[in-house]
Amino acid sequence: MIAGGGTGGHLYPGIAIAEEMMRRRPGARIVFAGRGLPLEKSIVERQGFQLVAVESGGVVGKSLSGRVAGVLRALRGFFEAMRILGRLKPKAVIGVGGYASFPMMLAAVVRRIPTLVQDQNAVPGLTNRIVGRLADRIAITFEATRRFFGGRGVLTGNPVRAEFAKADRGRARRRRSEAGARFHLLVFGGSQGARALNTAAIDALPHLAPRRARMTIVHGTGPSDLERVRAAYAAAGFEADVQPYLTAIREAYENADLVIARAGAGTVSELAACGRAAILVPLPTAAHDHQTRNAEGFAAAGAALLMPEGGLTGGDLAAAVAGLMDAPARLAAMEDAAARLARPDAAARIVDLVEELASW
Repeated sequence: MIAGGGTGGHLYPGIAIAEEMMRRRPGARIVFAGRGLPLEKSIVERQGFQLVAVESGGVVGKSLSGRVAGVLRALRGFFEAMRILGRLKPKAVIGVGGYASFPMMLAAVVRRIPTLVQDQNAVPGLTNRIVGRLADRIAITFEATRRFFGGRGVLTGNPVRAEFAKADRGRARRRRSEAGARFHLLVFGGSQGARALNTAAIDALPHLAPRRARMTIVHGTGPSDLERVRAAYAAAGFEADVQPYLTAIREAYENADLVIARAGAGTVSELAACGRAAILVPLPTAAHDHQTRNAEGFAAAGAALLMPEGGLTGGDLAAAVAGLMDAPARLAAMEDAAARLARPDAAARIVDLVEELASW
């Protein structure tokens, strides 16, 4: 059982773990537990796994009434999870974070089923901090995260899906060496999009107009902002492939000379796996400001530029893009720095921990 969800950032590491488990044990049955959201169903079922819905609710950043409602939903989810675990009898339960994982992880502890917490971020969220005190094992992405778990935690890195092992890291660099090559820019705000990031990209277009003929842009907007962004690119005369959700994300990374994105754990792990330079704009409302911590690590390694959302203008963003377009050696150095941060064996290391816990 892999518990968690709400966003692709929580689900995709679970998918990577499931893929590695299936590679080792082709007959294994792996079930995901989440809130049952359409996004969760789309991601999980597209990968060929089953999703069960469990009631859950968040409390971070909520009003008093919202926190009470969240606790009550989590309590209902706990009893649902107890019934599901009694029926499925999993060998182990892996929590990949987010409040959607809390009821299932707590129920697994009560039922004495082996548990593992997989934390993706530099600063763990509330759910993982709580269940981490009870879990049998904790897999962490950053060394600095260990202190949030009382010194516990095995440094594994954040797993990415198996398809990223096949990423062609040199594709964009080879293309840049060709005469007349266009500069490929990838913009996206995660599985649900990011309106502020979309707006900054749109506002940058007038400043980038002199470079328009040299640029190709792929932009994942999120479903609610699709038409606004498409209209803006058309009005500015830019060649842009604007989609609500980027399903062929590995190919989008491979083709990109530069990525503008949020700094969720999944995104920075995929950037590392593909060896891509980035401009990272952390989500300022992320719990415990963990996206800023993620981005700081990438920026310190020389793999990314960190641009806080507060005060970010289209002119600022355009200047950063133009500066990297005009500095191919710096861009190549950022790509190399990103690749050095990759942990291609993360999923295997986590499954090793699961196999130590589970009785087969």
